[in-house]
Amino acid sequence: MSTYHNNMDRRKFLKIIGITTATSSFGFLQGCAPGGKNAEGTNVDDSVPAQMTCRNFSGKEDEAVSILGYGCMRWPTVPSPDGKGDLIDQEEVNRLVDYAMEYGVNYYDTSPVYVQGWSEKATGIALKRYPRERFKIATKLSNFSNWTRENSIKMYEQSFKDLQVDYIDYYLLHSIGNGGIRTFRARYIDNGMLDFLMKEREAGRIRKLGFSFHGTKEVFDEVLAMHEQVHWDFVQIQLNYLDWKHASDNNVNADYLYAELEKREIPAIIMEPLLGGRLSNLPDHIVARLKQRMPESSVASWAFRFAGSPKWVLTVLSGMTYMEHLQDNVKTYSPLVPLTDDERQFLFDTADLISQYPTIPCNDCKYCMPCPYGIDIPAVLLHYNKCVNEGNISRSSHDENYRRARRAFLVGYDRSVPRLRQADHCIGCGQCNPHCPQSIDIPRQMQHINNYVESLKQEKL
Repeated sequence: MSTYHNNMDRRKFLKIIGITTATSSFGFLQGCAPGGKNAEGTNVDDSVPAQMTCRNFSGKEDEAVSILGYGCMRWPTVPSPDGKGDLIDQEEVNRLVDYAMEYGVNYYDTSPVYVQGWSEKATGIALKRYPRERFKIATKLSNFSNWTRENSIKMYEQSFKDLQVDYIDYYLLHSIGNGGIRTFRARYIDNGMLDFLMKEREAGRIRKLGFSFHGTKEVFDEVLAMHEQVHWDFVQIQLNYLDWKHASDNNVNADYLYAELEKREIPAIIMEPLLGGRLSNLPDHIVARLKQRMPESSVASWAFRFAGSPKWVLTVLSGMTYMEHLQDNVKTYSPLVPLTDDERQFLFDTADLISQYPTIPCNDCKYCMPCPYGIDIPAVLLHYNKCVNEGNISRSSHDENYRRARRAFLVGYDRSVPRLRQADHCIGCGQCNPHCPQSIDIPRQMQHINNYVESLKQEKL
């Protein structure tokens, strides 16, 4: 638990809402968004230098973007008073945004569907306290379930209202790979929405138009081939040192995605640099390997340096729920020290080791939520992955550490996931599967985990 989270008494009176120097026009720019005072006119932490590395591919001074981007998918929450779900902690959101703005973070990525539909409002409230030219907003056309033209335009227009802006800096077609090329065409081509958005860009209500991608190579290639007609201003891809060569099933290795963008000189926005936290919660021997190489650096900093080092990366998104995560990332990128060739190879070798551990590729995006049967799907999967990383998954009572692993899994499961929200409540309806950007067969994994839990409970020691 973050030390910056206060108790509920203090929150009662606060508003909580429901759920390297450049040598050309591209490259490194240091301190493009200077420090200074926050929204209240006070400094937050003078121990962090205000020299955030920024990137600029246009050469226009007002288009410099901080290499660290704020992913607004994981804003901090508190339990709702009625016990049904969570509420966004607006005070904490404001505090995080103040710190980010103080130290040069000027890119904020949200969506109409993040945090159960409340992320845009919370982000808009926090950023409204700053001059519009100080920040860049990215949001998305997240028309996953209803892609009629009427609904899509309504969603687009609502984003302006919730964000309290009259233009959007970066607008994305959201997660285009889900459902294949037919779904892409239904969501954006057949209903005329891509033409509509291109006209909105011409009118200036959208400054940059691009798309975010999860899916198959065929979809990526076909949509990227539209570049000559559409002129994609940027593309958001999943990139990290594990996915570079070891992407999960039904996804594409990041080296291919990035190379295709670099070939066309299309700026890349990076999502999932930590794979939903999996690259900061590693097996102990992997952590020791990273710490031995750089004792003073965090495990996460390796992943962020990797993601920020390619020259056509514009910004690297991080869903920083807690202040300590934000502070660590600011330090990593103030300024960014690009990886050497030797360090890159070290991380590739590390990725080979990590790939030997059979974790479920859940990035905690929560697109699968809410479950109609109340299951906390991400919590179940994350607990399983945590136990894999800690060596607390054992298949045989004959294993030397079986008793310890069994207790650690069962006790941790009950602490991490309330009984009524555990995997045994899954009926296999499959409503979650179409929404998973990692293409996880969620009911199958719920059954697998529940069977494992039941086997542990029935074992007599």
